Amino acid sequence: MRFAIAHAGLLTTGVISSAALAADPSLSNPALSLVLDGYYQTAERPMAERAEGFGLGETELAISASIDDMFYGKATAVFEDGEVNLEEAFIQTLALPEGFSVRAGRFMSDIGYLNNQHLHTDSFSDRPVAYRAFLGGHYFDDGVRLDYLAPTELYWSMGLEAFKGESLRAEDETGLREFDELGVLTAFTKLGGDFDESSSWLLGLSYLHNRNGSAGPHQEEAVAEDDHGGHQHNAGYTGENTLSAAFVYKWAPQGNYKYRHLTLSGEYFRVSGIQDAEPDLRDYHQGWYLSGAYQLSPSWSVAARYGELDAVDLEAEQLQKLKETELSLAWHHSHFSTVRLQYTHQQGTHFDALSDDNILTLQYVMSLGAHGAHQF
Repeated sequence: MRFAIAHAGLLTTGVISSAALAADPSLSNPALSLVLDGYYQTAERPMAERAEGFGLGETELAISASIDDMFYGKATAVFEDGEVNLEEAFIQTLALPEGFSVRAGRFMSDIGYLNNQHLHTDSFSDRPVAYRAFLGGHYFDDGVRLDYLAPTELYWSMGLEAFKGESLRAEDETGLREFDELGVLTAFTKLGGDFDESSSWLLGLSYLHNRNGSAGPHQEEAVAEDDHGGHQHNAGYTGENTLSAAFVYKWAPQGNYKYRHLTLSGEYFRVSGIQDAEPDLRDYHQGWYLSGAYQLSPSWSVAARYGELDAVDLEAEQLQKLKETELSLAWHHSHFSTVRLQYTHQQGTHFDALSDDNILTLQYVMSLGAHGAHQF
């Protein structure tokens, strides 16, 4: 049901179809949107962007429009901690033949399931620990993508990407390393369909090759200076090769998402080639999560998530492990306003940055202006 809609161009799993973009506002009347995200929380999560106490999350200001019958453009600025960062600024083709499309500029990579979605669409205040460790929460970069949507009954998309990869570089404590300016190459495929009119599924496989991801002998990784617990956007753990697998199941009575719906999802990441030299310990990190979100009524939803990170601390030459169990209760006055109460329980082994095992977060997310349909 939903994937039939996706083929029609209203919802997609990463590929924005030409028909959907062509229906967007024109250049003379572009779509403008603003997302407000504020919170209070009792402690920090390792490698997360939100600090203890009152704070603002990612306040997003976006503008998008079809430039003409061939190109679509979008820019998203993020205001955070007194800084303005350009998270998206890309163009995308609308009319290439045979199911191909090209995106160029700065954009979110389409690897994994969550990465190509904006943070304010999540059912939790922060990304799973595997995303925070290996992708800096969500990986966006300057580069180019080639997408292909196969003409099959099942939804089947494939893509290739090339990026600068600065945020995924291993730490260079000598300052002498010459990084490759074409640092990251990715390949991914996604396959999905409907079980019946009420339920649908998606499977995804991704590979990321990071030419600058392996640390040199005796070099620390990207955030080792703050002991893997600081407030930062770069990946905390890097390596040459990242493999990931994802699954998603969605259910809504007769496909009507307004009153009740369920989403089950999970992803696994394995990052190998973490050091150029023969490692004293194993040569890979790994992480995963399982998540379930259920909307009880138009106004209330609950969610639960469990995730683990199993990593190698190259500086201390020891294994690290972090487990997170999270529960969330959200109130939605409308589709544009959410107030969320979240509880997180953390258990860490050799994670000195853990300030508290139990964290409470109260968060609001409000959307003003144009608000497009969320991805599958």
